[in-house]
Amino acid sequence: MNALIMNCSPVKNGATAEIANIVSACLEEKYEVRKICIDDYSFKFCTGCRSCHSTAKCIQHDDVDIIIEQYEWADIIISISPSYWADIPGQFKAFIDRCTPWCNTHEPHAAISNGKKGYSIALRTGPNMKECNRIIESIEHFYGHMEIECCDRLGLCSIEYKEDVKLRKVEIIKFCNNI
Repeated sequence: MNALIMNCSPVKNGATAEIANIVSACLEEKYEVRKICIDDYSFKFCTGCRSCHSTAKCIQHDDVDIIIEQYEWADIIISISPSYWADIPGQFKAFIDRCTPWCNTHEPHAAISNGKKGYSIALRTGPNMKECNRIIESIEHFYGHMEIECCDRLGLCSIEYKEDVKLRKVEIIKFCNNI
């Protein structure tokens, strides 16, 4: 089986990346693993033209298609997102918006293969889990429209720097053991 770990942060080497590294190390024992970072891809915002509602294709041709190829490859998708003003980062939101051609809210629509399992990890600097839940709900809403089964979630509060992740490593590993 194949596992895709997506760093939804535009920061390639911060706390979110550190969590992705831990998840990757845990899952490599059971799965073929690929890690990607949203910042490694270049794509434009959705223009709202709705042409994909009748064609199941976006008029823009950029790296969204490459990310979708990674989703297609994966059996398991783990999205790891920090909090940017109490929600997912704008780069990840822009990617989600551009996934409308694969979204099950209109016909015709493109689709990734069935049977994919999705996991969500959210992190934030403050102590309030409500914000982590909001991030996870955004990810799970996206998964639902992509017909990815939501399987488990982990919220991590009080993480600002990658050094803070070390204190939560056991909790992250325990989460990974259920994937």
